[in-house]
Amino acid sequence: MPARTSSTLKGNRTSKSQLAILPTLTATPEASTVPVSAPSASPEPWDDAELHQLRDALDHTTHAGLARLTAGLSPAAIVDAFMDWTVHLAISPGKQVELATRGARKWTRLTQFASRCALDGGTGDPCIEPLPQDRRFAEREWWRWPFNLFQQSFLLQQQWWENATTGVDGVTKQHQAVVEFITRQILDMASPSNFIATNPVVQRRTLETGGQNLVQGLRNFLDDWERIVRSKSPAGTEAFRPGRNVAVTPGKVIYHNNLIELIQYNPTTEKVRPEPILIVPAWIMKYYILDLSPENSLVRYLTDQGFTVFIVSWKKMTAEDRELGLDDYRELGVMAALDAVSAVLPDRKVHAVGYCLGGTLLSIAAAAMARDGDKRLATLSLLAAQNDFREAGELTLFINESQLHFLEDLMRSQGYLDTRQMAGAFQLLRSNDLIWSRLIRHYLMGERTPLNDIMAWNADATRMPYRMHADYLRKLFLNNDLAEGRFQVDGRPVAVSDIRVPIFAVGTERDHVAPWRSTFKIHLLADTDVTFLLTTGGHNAGIVADPSRAGGSFQVLTRSAVGHYLDPDTWIKIAPRFEGSWWPEWTRWLVSHCGELTKPPTAGAPARGYPALCDAPGTYVLQA
Repeated sequence: MPARTSSTLKGNRTSKSQLAILPTLTATPEASTVPVSAPSASPEPWDDAELHQLRDALDHTTHAGLARLTAGLSPAAIVDAFMDWTVHLAISPGKQVELATRGARKWTRLTQFASRCALDGGTGDPCIEPLPQDRRFAEREWWRWPFNLFQQSFLLQQQWWENATTGVDGVTKQHQAVVEFITRQILDMASPSNFIATNPVVQRRTLETGGQNLVQGLRNFLDDWERIVRSKSPAGTEAFRPGRNVAVTPGKVIYHNNLIELIQYNPTTEKVRPEPILIVPAWIMKYYILDLSPENSLVRYLTDQGFTVFIVSWKKMTAEDRELGLDDYRELGVMAALDAVSAVLPDRKVHAVGYCLGGTLLSIAAAAMARDGDKRLATLSLLAAQNDFREAGELTLFINESQLHFLEDLMRSQGYLDTRQMAGAFQLLRSNDLIWSRLIRHYLMGERTPLNDIMAWNADATRMPYRMHADYLRKLFLNNDLAEGRFQVDGRPVAVSDIRVPIFAVGTERDHVAPWRSTFKIHLLADTDVTFLLTTGGHNAGIVADPSRAGGSFQVLTRSAVGHYLDPDTWIKIAPRFEGSWWPEWTRWLVSHCGELTKPPTAGAPARGYPALCDAPGTYVLQA
């Protein structure tokens, strides 16, 4: 038996260095009395690090590809939710009996309804009414035979599935919400309103036009498809262009970096309040939601009320910006803008205003400033902004470990998340209004919905870098670090309770992005005077509340720093209601925290080191 040489490894593994000396050893007589042939060349097995890299590359590529097909939804998260529901329903005979009984009752009601319709010539009292917000069957044609039977059958089925997907003991709250949501989407797809054969309104339109509605609908479909393929804006947005008929409030860009442009608006009054306003919009949107058409512009309204207004305009990110994180947005965004405002107007405190996630970012910055003794803020206004994300509405359906990991793979592959991808999630939350009714109107009725300035702005998407999006989804939505005292700035935790300046918080009644009960939690986090205002409308339309428009109302109540907490149900019962826009109420509150009127500053004054770089709206907002 040949003697073992020093080149032999335990388990017959041979390193590269040992392979290099092996021929020499075997050729030396002293090394062995029996000749040893050199091993045949073969690839070295991967080591653990290489296997880990290979695994990550394969998983990442697979997940990113799947995410593009599923609009960023994780199949694993959906399967997990349905398995939880299915297993618990299978071991709940009481719930099964209840559902069987309800199903039998609904079938009986539908049979009785069909019988009444047969006896009275096609009409009959309904056995179920649509929900108040469901307008799919509002036209009178839906109450004629057989279409009344179609819609009543659908509504009963929809109600039964709602019973089936809720109230199953043992199912987690999030899994129940996911199952209910997905089931609702599937049912909405199967609605009789979506098909020519079962939609009497479309049939009437087809007869009236001789089928031209379907021809025009095909044209609309092909036009939309071309716009999607070529990454062009939706039809109708051409009528609204920043700098032309939206975002036209006069001003100057006085500062820019790789993340923001800072716009200072020209004064419109002879005298102004000494303390300026700095507005921080959400980084997922272009800033001009707050400077739309002149009659619909919050910025113009504030300047007309005697305020000096600055606003942050976020850059549209590219793949090269992938590593910009939440802290970069705070430093290069909020703090850089605040430094510029303080340089232009030295020794003056600032009214800081944050909208949506811009308000969350502003709260983080304000908490860090309070912790570090920075007293440049006069007040803090949070418009539809959350700081506690435990009850962040239906968006939390898409926030769990599986979903975030899946979404991170998608973002990592392209370096950013296009808000067209996020818009899909927002549209699913209101699929009847934002998806199916639109498809029926555009493709079956052959009509185009006229766009207004808010709708055109909503289609003007921006992007979020990979690191930033991952940071805020994990640290804020998933882990709720800010509300629970774990969010760190410069290596130390910050807390909203450290903020001592007065806070004005606005919630909107029909907000599906930042539900008002979630924004109301500022009362639990802040140890200062909090004025909370609840206005009618949704996340965007509720905030853009031009006082010249009729309609709308709001409730408002102030809790002092030493006042007692009121829960939202009690608050909504006792808070006084006022008709009209909330903008005048807010400006009165701002004025109460301002000094006397003074001479207005000049936008982009060279003497202060911030000359005008270009006219508003700047260049970042024009990025396609």
